[in-house]
Formats: sequence, structure tokens, C-alpha cells
Amino acid sequence: MKLVRFGQAGAEKPGIVDADGVIRDVSGHVADWRAGTLDRQTLARIAAVDAKSLPAAPSGVRIGSCVSRPGNFVAVGLNFADHAAETGAAIPEEPILFNKAPNCVVGPNDDVMIPKGSTKLDWEVELAIVIGETALYVSEEDAMNYVAGFCICNDVSERAFQIERSGQWMKGKGSPTFGPLGPWLVTPDEIADIQNVAMWLEIDGQKVQNGSSKTMIFGVKHLVSYISQFMQLDAGDVITTGTPPGVGLGMKPPRFLKAGETMTVGIEGLGVQKQKVVPFSG
Repeated sequence: MKLVRFGQAGAEKPGIVDADGVIRDVSGHVADWRAGTLDRQTLARIAAVDAKSLPAAPSGVRIGSCVSRPGNFVAVGLNFADHAAETGAAIPEEPILFNKAPNCVVGPNDDVMIPKGSTKLDWEVELAIVIGETALYVSEEDAMNYVAGFCICNDVSERAFQIERSGQWMKGKGSPTFGPLGPWLVTPDEIADIQNVAMWLEIDGQKVQNGSSKTMIFGVKHLVSYISQFMQLDAGDVITTGTPPGVGLGMKPPRFLKAGETMTVGIEGLGVQKQKVVPFSG
């Protein structure tokens, strides 16, 4: 299935995408896509519903993040061998983990806002894992039993905050709008091999990232198991798993986002996002 949330920000309804690409309202069956509705039993119950019997969402409706605000938004750094090479970094011996702020999550086509003081705003197409059931000390062999599905994440990053301001990377990773998720949350049965899907990102029509999940250093199963050794992962939590090469920081000379530019972000089987970069307002 493809799970979706649609409607005005803060008032989204849960839906699914039918075989013809029409968004169908499932709010009569589940309250939202969040903890308590992403477990295997609930998803199986929704899959058994005749999609054509459900109300269609309004044409042109806004698409929200594919899950409501996660309790934890965990990110993995330098997890693609070719991206590590472009940054000049050594291949990590274990996954590098940091946090993104849960309240940076926005819809896949919402604007991305340049934060105050930003000078080096960057992009990262990433494959995100959404947890479906509580995961603690799980084995790699059992890891997929705890995964509700996969979606696109644009791990928007402010490199000056991240690298030049000392301390943790999270300084450059959690500003408002830095976590577009969606458009869909795609259940694992729809993806033949999640470790071999194409990933790409364009800026104003110019492709800057063109990679594949096959170059991940630590795969999906390993990451779910590994992270669960250090923290409890709850349903609705998001793990974003790193980016292939082509980020602005790695270009020679480096190239960063400007107001008015548009990012188009895609992963094979998971859909496409599009975000306009806008100045800070507030």
C-alpha cells in the first residue's frame, strides 16, 4: 500500500492511494498514520478494504508528511560509500547517528525556509524508514517485522551551522521545514529490493544527485537492529539513512541553495517531492 496524509497543515486526514493513483480517505477506519495505526495488523485490515468504496480526496489537495510528527527523528551520517568519498571522509566502522528535530517535519511539497543567519543551505535525498511497532534489541533477521514502510526524506542541512559552529551536527539539521517526508509511505511488500533503488535530486531542473541505495554502507535491516541496541524505537519514529553523492558541500567549488530555487527529489518506487526555497519569515 501507499499511505498518505492530506489536507491543511495540522489538520491532515489519513488516506491510501488506489490502483489508479487516486487518494482515498481512510479516516473512517483510522484516526491518522501514527503510533497505534502502523502495526502489521492494522495495515492488513486497511489493505483488505475495497479502496474504490472509500471517498476520494479533493482534487489538488495539499499532501502532508506521510506520518504525523514522529517522537524520534534519527539520522545516519556518511552512510553511502560514494558520498563519504566526495567529502574526503573515512568509511565509518559503525553507523554515525544524530537527531533531526521532530518538529522540522513538513509535507513533501511544502516550502523549505532559509533559517536566520544561514549561509550554506544544502540538500540531501534520503531513503527514510518508518517504524511500525516498538523495537528494542531486535535482531537484524527480525528487523523488517518492525518496519511499517519507506518514504523519501530531504535531509535539508545548514552546513555552516553543522560544521563550523562546533558540537553536534544536529545544529544544522533541525531548523523548521528541514524534514520534508513523503509523498507516500510505501509498505515493504511494494518494493522488490530496497537496497537497490535509484535516488536523485534536481535543482531548477539540473540533476545534482544521481545515486542508488545499493551504495549504502549499512543497510536498512542493520540500521534498525543497530539503533534499537541504544534506544527504543516507537511506532511512527523515522530513521533517515544517508545520502548519495552530489550535495552542494561536495561540489568544487561548493554550491548552496538560494531563495527562489526549487528542489525536485525522487526515489524509485517512493514518488517525488518538490520544494521551493524561501526566505525566513516570522
